[in-house]
Amino acid sequence: MKTITVSREFGSGGRELGKRLADVLGVAYYDKEIISKIAENLKLDEQYIENHLERDFTVNFPYTFRCSFSTPFYAMNQVVDMLVEQHKIIRTLAKREDCVIVGRGADAVLHDMGPYNIFVYADMAAKKERCRNRASPGETLSERELERRIRQIDKARAASYDLVSGYPWGDKRAYHLCVNTTGLDIPQIVPHLAAFVKIWFERKDHGDSII
Repeated sequence: MKTITVSREFGSGGRELGKRLADVLGVAYYDKEIISKIAENLKLDEQYIENHLERDFTVNFPYTFRCSFSTPFYAMNQVVDMLVEQHKIIRTLAKREDCVIVGRGADAVLHDMGPYNIFVYADMAAKKERCRNRASPGETLSERELERRIRQIDKARAASYDLVSGYPWGDKRAYHLCVNTTGLDIPQIVPHLAAFVKIWFERKDHGDSII
């Protein structure tokens, strides 16, 4: 099976890029669907799960699912249960069909299965602009509040990624391609990314050395 993972900074357009890439390649797309499946399997509320998996927690030391949390024991147990379930779901999806998986540390979770890993980022001004353009009508965050929110979410994603990867979140060594979307039109660049991904998998299927 061919799997493409998309890690992304908040506001960089990574989710849109991942969905459009899946459409162009004609493969399945998974993002929020993973949260829904975790909720179904653990009999928990989707929003509750998303809040816990996205929140900023402190990793005290690395481990192979790899950490101990400076949080109450019950909360820690629940977070670990969610992460273990997420891990299982991601691997099941990748074994079942060709797909694009956005976020969730999927590149690290699937490392032994040889996915193609993309990291999407942008400068702060571009991320704030994209967030403004996609905000709900009633959202009234100041520039400072919006930037704080972006940094908090990215910090949480980095901490979560540290649980499953030997590389820091965003480290180029963990990815095959890093895409800076600042000033770029995502619909325009996706066909070129799709062509690049196809070439990569063709070389891999033919046994060529893939770095």
